[in-house]
This record gives sequence, C-alpha cells and structure tokens, in this order.
Amino acid sequence: MAPLNLKIDAHQHFWKFDAFSHSWINDEMKVIRRDFMPDDLEPVLQAAGIDGCVLVQVDQTEDENDFQLENARKHDFIKGVVGWTDLQSPDVAEKLAYYKRYPKMKGFRHILQGEKDRALMLKPAFQRGIGALREFGYTYDILIYPDQLGYARDFTAAFPDQPFVIDHVAKPYIKEKKLTAEWQAAIRAVAAQQNVYCKISGMVTEADFNHWRPEDIMHPYIDTVVEAFGTGRIMFGSDWPVCLVAASYEQWYGLVKEYFSRFSAAEQSAFFGGNAIQFYNL
Repeated sequence: MAPLNLKIDAHQHFWKFDAFSHSWINDEMKVIRRDFMPDDLEPVLQAAGIDGCVLVQVDQTEDENDFQLENARKHDFIKGVVGWTDLQSPDVAEKLAYYKRYPKMKGFRHILQGEKDRALMLKPAFQRGIGALREFGYTYDILIYPDQLGYARDFTAAFPDQPFVIDHVAKPYIKEKKLTAEWQAAIRAVAAQQNVYCKISGMVTEADFNHWRPEDIMHPYIDTVVEAFGTGRIMFGSDWPVCLVAASYEQWYGLVKEYFSRFSAAEQSAFFGGNAIQFYNL
C-alpha cells in the first residue's frame, strides 16, 4: 500500500474524444470536446502538489478497461483504475477474476445516473454482480442523481461488507441553489452505512458554469457531507477534465484546500489522500 501521506486525486478521467461515444458533452461543454490524456494531466497534478490519481471509466465497454489499464501501465502517477463490467452478466465472476491479473484495477462503476430504471441497483441481477465484488476485493463507485439516494441507502445496506463510494456528492441541485432538506436527509441516511464513503468532487459542474461562487458550494453542500460522513470517509476528487467546463484544476483544488484549512493536519492528510489510499488499496 502507498504511504498514507501521499496526496491523491481520487477521481479523474482520460478519453480520446469521439462525438458518438461522448455525446453527453453538449454544446455548453464544448471546451472539453477534445482528447485528454495522461500527458495533459501530469503537469497539472505536479503543479498542485498531487502525487497520484485514481482513473475512473467514462465509456461502458470493456474496451474502455483496456484503454485505461494501458494508460495506468505506462504512467506511475495513475495509482488505480475504476473500470466497467456488466454486473448483470451471468459470467460476471469470470470477468472479475480476469481483471485480477491487473493490480491497478481497483473497482468498478456503472453510470446509474443515466438509467431509465432509477432503481436498477436494487434489481436481483445487478445485486448478484455486486455480491461478487467482495470476493475479488473490488470497490464500487455509485454515480447517481439525488432522486436515487433513497435506493442507494437500501442498496448499500444490503452489502454491509462491500466498500462503496458516492461520486460527486450525488450531484445536488447547486445551480438552482436548492439545498433541499430531502437531499440532506438522504445523504445522512446513506452515510449512516459505515461501508459508504463520499467523493467531494464534480460540484462545480453542477453549479452555474459561468457564475458560480465558492460560497454556493462550500458551506451549504460540503458542510453537509463532512457532517454526515466525518473526515474519515471523504475523499478529494477533481473530476478533471470535466471540471474544466466551470473551473480550472487550480480553482477547484484551491477552493477545497481553503475549506479544509481549518481542519487538523491529520484530517487534511486523510481527505487529500489517506482515505483514498485505504479505500482503493492503492
């Protein structure tokens, strides 16, 4: 395992832009309609004093796993990969066993936020796949919108020994400045499961791209997450390059660094690296 004092960006992406595969990048996000590769990120991490990162899937294909694992093989600063596999497949165990030959494959994710069936995570076939993850030592990233948090509570409670992490604080309605009691209550209910972590990431992209202010994000939303999960189950993530539609890497990192400056050195070390290292077994 890596030293716990390393600084880790727990959530970022690479892609070779394809208009069909990446159709979610709309006109409002055209600044990221290009390739983003390790050579683009490495100097950005170095400038911020970040030692390594966790690379998270974008496309829901096994070709994506090959692409990202090859990036990780070539670059030591990529400490782990969160890939994709069909968790509902009857042969999911065989797939998971195959990926054990790649030490940097740390976990898996499905883009649940985009599913028409908002409760897909509760379906028996999906849960059978989740049940196989623990056997192989894999984590699971939960990518959802606020309307799915209630399902996520039941989902994570059904697998108390499985390490889960909520991506992007479940994407609250920051642009609308709607700090809803429902979102707060749902986040707290999920956080009550001690096997669930949360990434403080992807928040500027849920705000007004051009007119967000730090105070729109820091105290309404980050306060809630820190209070709910504590400093032992939260992680820093940039969501680079998606964050670039609203903020530079430096802006987002600076905002979060300022927020956590009031915490102890040990708590800051845990948030900016130690928790991710332990969760993903980096």
